[in-house]
Amino acid sequence: MHKLVDNLSFILLNIGFSELNADWNWKKVCSPFARIYYVTGGQARTYINGKMYVLKPGSLYLTPPFTLHDDECDGLFSLYYIHFYEKINNREPLFDKLDFPVEISADSLELSLVKRLMHINPDRELKHIDPGVYDNMPAFSRYVADNNILPVHSFMETQSILSWLVSRFLRFAGLKMRYKNERINKCMQYIHENMDKDITLLRLADIACVSVDHLTRIFRKELDCTPVKYINQKKIERAQLLLLTTDMQITDIALNLSIDNISYFNRLFKQYTGLTPGGYRSTYIS
Repeated sequence: MHKLVDNLSFILLNIGFSELNADWNWKKVCSPFARIYYVTGGQARTYINGKMYVLKPGSLYLTPPFTLHDDECDGLFSLYYIHFYEKINNREPLFDKLDFPVEISADSLELSLVKRLMHINPDRELKHIDPGVYDNMPAFSRYVADNNILPVHSFMETQSILSWLVSRFLRFAGLKMRYKNERINKCMQYIHENMDKDITLLRLADIACVSVDHLTRIFRKELDCTPVKYINQKKIERAQLLLLTTDMQITDIALNLSIDNISYFNRLFKQYTGLTPGGYRSTYIS
């Protein structure tokens, strides 16, 4: 598992403290960013994959990126929140390969580190609690830019605290079932390391030492989708992240993912997100 953390880097977006009163209610949230919560008072609920988790004091909570979830609260609720993302650089994302627990117990050390992280990153709190307002390009471009003006020692300390908090969940994480199949594992590694290339079924079948038909059957069994659907899904997820954290032109994003037909890229993006890339960016900008 040590290979999973080679060149691992997390980028802080937000950290802050909120005191809420029945006004933390959101449906079908699916962000390209990860969230960690430290609850200090009251209770709330989050629903992930049909399972309810009660958010209560004394615990840390993690929502991985691209995780569809509902949040609800019908009373007083206070928490520290941290939003961040993993800098990929053409490798398998940590959150793609491992199943992380949603909840772990916490103590005064975690609270001290969260407070320290907020202290060395002032003015990084959310101005609005609605994900539809803060999950947007201008907001996140500003948050990313804030990292570039941090003193080196604060940037290193921020990285260290984020890594330490993730490591608390990593202790209880395990390989996703599909990665236990060595042929799938090799294909996944190749896909994520070559997102900027045209990935063919023949190449994947060669890597897995099986026929294209057999490869498709393996993917359907382990991932409940075809290899092409998985590749497209991961390319669109990468596109979403680039749309929110950079000012790259849509054409350049498509080319960065080795999709040279912009009409096809638009159709593919809409198929997975319900919006075209331009509509996705415009919606969040407005």
